[in-house]
Amino acid sequence: MYAAVREYKFDPKDTAEIDRKVQEILVPQLKKLPGFVDYYWIDTGDGSGASMTICKEEAGVKESIRVAAEFVQRELPSKIGKPVVIQGEVKAASQLQRV
Repeated sequence: MYAAVREYKFDPKDTAEIDRKVQEILVPQLKKLPGFVDYYWIDTGDGSGASMTICKEEAGVKESIRVAAEFVQRELPSKIGKPVVIQGEVKAASQLQRV
Protein backbone atom coordinates (compact mmCIF):
# COMPACT_ATOMS: atom_id res chain seq x y z
CA MET A 1 0.00 0.00 0.00
CA TYR A 2 1.00 3.59 -0.61
CA ALA A 3 -0.13 6.83 1.01
CA ALA A 4 -0.05 10.56 0.42
CA VAL A 5 -0.47 13.08 3.21
CA ARG A 6 -1.23 16.71 2.43
CA GLU A 7 -1.15 19.51 5.01
CA TYR A 8 -3.12 22.69 4.32
CA LYS A 9 -3.54 26.16 5.85
CA PHE A 10 -6.68 28.27 5.43
CA ASP A 11 -8.80 30.93 7.10
CA PRO A 12 -10.92 29.26 9.81
CA LYS A 13 -13.99 31.16 8.58
CA ASP A 14 -13.84 29.02 5.40
CA THR A 15 -13.92 25.71 7.29
CA ALA A 16 -17.56 24.82 6.58
CA GLU A 17 -17.24 25.49 2.84
CA ILE A 18 -13.98 23.54 2.58
CA ASP A 19 -15.35 20.58 4.55
CA ARG A 20 -18.51 20.49 2.41
CA LYS A 21 -16.67 20.68 -0.92
CA VAL A 22 -14.16 18.01 0.12
CA GLN A 23 -17.02 15.62 0.98
CA GLU A 24 -19.29 16.44 -1.96
CA ILE A 25 -16.77 16.98 -4.78
CA LEU A 26 -13.31 15.63 -3.97
CA VAL A 27 -14.19 12.37 -2.22
CA PRO A 28 -16.23 10.98 -5.16
CA GLN A 29 -13.32 11.74 -7.51
CA LEU A 30 -10.78 10.03 -5.28
CA LYS A 31 -12.94 6.91 -4.93
CA LYS A 32 -12.47 6.36 -8.68
CA LEU A 33 -8.67 6.17 -8.44
CA PRO A 34 -7.01 2.89 -9.37
CA GLY A 35 -6.49 0.78 -6.24
CA PHE A 36 -8.24 3.30 -3.96
CA VAL A 37 -8.46 2.08 -0.35
CA ASP A 38 -9.22 5.02 1.98
CA TYR A 39 -9.33 8.80 2.23
CA TYR A 40 -9.43 10.97 5.35
CA TRP A 41 -9.85 14.74 5.74
CA ILE A 42 -8.93 16.20 9.13
CA ASP A 43 -9.97 19.76 9.97
CA THR A 44 -8.47 21.15 13.19
CA GLY A 45 -10.99 23.98 13.32
CA ASP A 46 -8.25 26.58 13.65
CA GLY A 47 -7.19 27.01 10.02
CA SER A 48 -5.18 23.84 9.55
CA GLY A 49 -6.15 20.64 7.86
CA ALA A 50 -4.62 17.46 6.56
CA SER A 51 -5.70 14.71 4.24
CA MET A 52 -4.51 11.17 3.70
CA THR A 53 -5.14 9.03 0.65
CA ILE A 54 -4.28 5.34 0.70
CA CYS A 55 -4.11 3.23 -2.46
CA LYS A 56 -2.93 -0.27 -3.25
CA GLU A 57 -0.50 1.00 -5.88
CA GLU A 58 1.85 3.98 -6.03
CA ALA A 59 0.23 5.19 -9.27
CA GLY A 60 -3.08 5.73 -7.47
CA VAL A 61 -1.43 7.84 -4.79
CA LYS A 62 0.41 9.96 -7.36
CA GLU A 63 -2.87 10.49 -9.19
CA SER A 64 -4.55 11.50 -5.91
CA ILE A 65 -2.01 14.30 -5.50
CA ARG A 66 -2.83 15.60 -8.98
CA VAL A 67 -6.61 15.27 -8.44
CA ALA A 68 -6.45 17.07 -5.08
CA ALA A 69 -4.37 19.91 -6.54
CA GLU A 70 -6.82 20.38 -9.42
CA PHE A 71 -9.74 20.33 -6.96
CA VAL A 72 -8.17 23.11 -4.88
CA GLN A 73 -7.38 25.21 -7.98
CA ARG A 74 -10.88 24.78 -9.38
CA GLU A 75 -13.08 24.86 -6.25
CA LEU A 76 -11.10 26.77 -3.60
CA PRO A 77 -8.47 28.87 -5.40
CA SER A 78 -8.47 31.77 -2.96
CA LYS A 79 -9.49 29.82 0.14
CA ILE A 80 -6.70 27.31 0.73
CA GLY A 81 -2.93 27.51 0.43
CA LYS A 82 -0.55 25.23 -1.43
CA PRO A 83 -0.12 22.06 0.64
CA VAL A 84 2.95 20.40 2.02
CA VAL A 85 2.82 16.90 0.49
CA ILE A 86 4.57 13.70 1.46
CA GLN A 87 4.06 10.33 -0.18
CA GLY A 88 5.49 6.88 0.09
CA GLU A 89 5.00 3.22 0.77
CA VAL A 90 3.12 2.29 3.94
CA LYS A 91 5.62 0.33 6.04
CA ALA A 92 3.46 -0.34 9.11
CA ALA A 93 -0.29 -0.35 9.64
CA SER A 94 -2.93 -1.54 12.04
CA GLN A 95 -6.69 -1.25 12.04
CA LEU A 96 -9.69 -2.57 13.84
CA GLN A 97 -11.54 -5.27 11.99
CA ARG A 98 -14.30 -3.66 9.97
CA VAL A 99 -17.72 -5.13 10.51
